Formats: sequence, structure tokens, C-alpha cells
Amino acid sequence: MTQNTPLSPRLPGLPLHPEEVTHRVLSAAQLRARGVSAAQTSAQCLPGGPWQHLLPGVYLLHPGPPTGQERLHGALLYAGRPPVSARRAAAGPSDAGYGEAMVTGVAALALHGFASVGELGALHRIDVLVPRTRRLRSTRFVEVLRTASMPGPVRVGEVPVAPVERALADAVAATSDPACVRRLLTEAVRDGHCEPAAVVRELSEAKLLGRPAVVGAVDALLAEGRAVAEARLYAMVREHGLPEPLWNVELRLPGGPPLGGVDAYWPDQAVAVELDARAPRFGAPGRRGRAEEDPRWSAYAAKREHLERLGITVVHLSPRKLREAADQQATVVRTALMAAADREPAAYVMVLPR
Repeated sequence: MTQNTPLSPRLPGLPLHPEEVTHRVLSAAQLRARGVSAAQTSAQCLPGGPWQHLLPGVYLLHPGPPTGQERLHGALLYAGRPPVSARRAAAGPSDAGYGEAMVTGVAALALHGFASVGELGALHRIDVLVPRTRRLRSTRFVEVLRTASMPGPVRVGEVPVAPVERALADAVAATSDPACVRRLLTEAVRDGHCEPAAVVRELSEAKLLGRPAVVGAVDALLAEGRAVAEARLYAMVREHGLPEPLWNVELRLPGGPPLGGVDAYWPDQAVAVELDARAPRFGAPGRRGRAEEDPRWSAYAAKREHLERLGITVVHLSPRKLREAADQQATVVRTALMAAADREPAAYVMVLPR
């Protein structure tokens, strides 16, 4: 019996075509729903038999080694099985059997398309996230991670996967290699999987920001995020036909102190654009998720207020808005440029390279 051989028609209730069984992996409950008794399942899994015991309560319906997708499906079936008290409830033949379980960590990053983690089939372990109330043990290639705050899953095909930021935090928690951490965080931002602020927030929630392997990587993450946001701003201006501004300049009153730097400035219209690439700040451990007053935000607000008193319109853009709604942000900038004709002339300021 090969991997492509139909399931044995001698077993009642089982489909005759392999495509009718997801990845040819089924849980004990799913087999029972198809009319296969525990004794029949055990007989099929005897040495030399056509099936094998992949994980506790999970069966691989061919004798060869499991594929990466089969291991993934098996891990979710194992972690998603209901508690003992609820296992008498019958599972329908089409029930995925995943419960609340979702893939996280490096395996989730592979599903999200991270190039640096390699192919799913080459991973030695699969991390699966479950609610803290579940009492499951890690086993074989499955690492069970229990949490009090289950995120909403993202569907990659039919697979429930933790959002990129959560998967990153779980992957970082499992390694002490600074180069690996830096590579993962940089790729997350450089390839547009998520924004730096969301990653830092998740790392803070997991109390990982103080780890030696993470400290330097976060600095690299923020630098990468800044570079990506600037590239998106350049693209927005050019792709939406906005006038070319002066890029990355410092404004100064003649003979006075600096007014601060801006990312783009249109001197004829006195319109400035500033990117907010700041990372969130969080309190000490124990104040989970509670934000502190960020002095950089106070400085930014003071600068913006000063510029606007001088008649300069400051447009504040976030990296996330540029990534998700560049056309909308281009409209905001264009509106500010067009409104310049109806405003009082701005104070004269010197424009210097930054």
C-alpha cells in the first residue's frame, strides 16, 4: 500500500479516494465518525500495516514518512482535540478537529512566507498555541505553548496560524541566538509582513525586550522600519503624481534655533510631512501592556505646534497607513498642498539638509 493508494474499502465508512482525507491524517475521533472502531484502527497500525500512529490519538493513513503538511495537520489535531470530558461528543466526518489550536513560532513564520526559516518540511518541531486551561504535553515533534491571551488566527489556506507579530514573539522566545533574532525581526519589516511598533508591542507583552539577544535586534528592526517607511513615502509621492518635495531637511528660522527635521517639505506651499516611526514604550514588568508617556511624542507634538504657529502645515503619516492605504495618504497630502493658496503666507524659514 503506497501513499497514493485509496483507503481500504474493507473498513466501513471510510472514503475510497485519498483526496477525501485531509493530508491523509485523521484523529481517533474522526476515524470513529467514519465507522472505524479502536480495534480496527489498532489492527491497521500493527508492524507492517498500512497505517501508523503519528501522535497520541492521531493516525497517518499510509506507511511512509509524513510530509511537512501531514505533520502540521497532525500537530493541530493533537493540540486541538477536546478535553477528556468532552470527547464523547461525536465529530462529523468534515470536522477539521483543530478546536482553538493554531500554529505559531517558526512553523507559522514558514506559512507566512518567511524565507529565512526554510521549508516547513525541514523543521524539527512545530509550535502550537492553545488556551492556558488545556492540559496537553509536548510530544515528539509538537511543542505545545499555553497562553492566557489567544490571538485571533490568520487562515493560511485551511490552516489556523498565529498573526505574524505573535508568531515572531514565540519564535524569539525559543532562541538565544542574536543573529537569528535579528534576521527574523528584520525580515518581518523589510518584506512588509508587519510594522515595527506591532512587533515591539508583542515582544514587550511577552517580556522579551530585556533579553540580550533581543536588545540589539530591536534597534536593527526600528532602523529597518524607518528605511522601509521612507521608501514607501518616496513611492507614494511619485506614483500618485505629487510635486517633488525637498527630502529629509531641517527647518530653521533665520538667525534662530532649529525648528526640527521633517521627511518631506514643499517650500512653496509650506507643507511638511513627518513619518512616525517611533516604537511604543512600555512600563516595567507587571504593568503588562500599559504605555508610559513617551518623551519623543511630547517633543514631536511641541515641534508640530511650533511649525503650525509659523503657518507651516504638518502632515503626520504612519508607516502602517503608508503600507495599507497609500492612495488615501496621497489624497491627504494633495489636499494640504491645494489648501495652501487659501492660507495666510507662512513665516520664512531656512531649509537645510539633514
